[in-house]
Amino acid sequence: MHIEDCFYCGIRSAMMAEESAAQRRERLKALREAQELLTSESPQPQQETKTQPEEAEQDEQQDMKFRNYLPRDKNLQQNRVAPPTIPKLDDPVATAPSATNGIEDPIISIAPKKPNWDLRRDVQKKLDKLERRTQRAIIELMQEEERRRQEASDGNNEAAEEDEES
Repeated sequence: MHIEDCFYCGIRSAMMAEESAAQRRERLKALREAQELLTSESPQPQQETKTQPEEAEQDEQQDMKFRNYLPRDKNLQQNRVAPPTIPKLDDPVATAPSATNGIEDPIISIAPKKPNWDLRRDVQKKLDKLERRTQRAIIELMQEEERRRQEASDGNNEAAEEDEES
């Protein structure tokens, strides 16, 4: 039964592919017909387009405008355009006097003073736990170092006492 399903699906997908190919062919045929209609209706513009590139080249040479480039050729320097002047704008925020007459803006009072306050709040318990562990580890290291010093000093004292006895 599984083999029949696959066979059926294969036929179905082949039929769908044929249908989509037929639709594509119809669209392409319609586009070609539309293009032929456009080209057959206006034979004169095609003849004019042959002469238009020559005129376009002449127009382009004369219509060139240089804003940021200073050409070396004197003829082209005539086409240079003066750079635009940017009007100076006054910043309304900078020129306006601050209204801090003891009345605080409610939006500013709502906003947090530090932008990461919520992160610190969420992580504070973990930081406290790590701080305690760090302090314990430091104390243990100090105690081990102290034991080593005492053992070394005890070993030196015992060696010195044996030397004195002999």
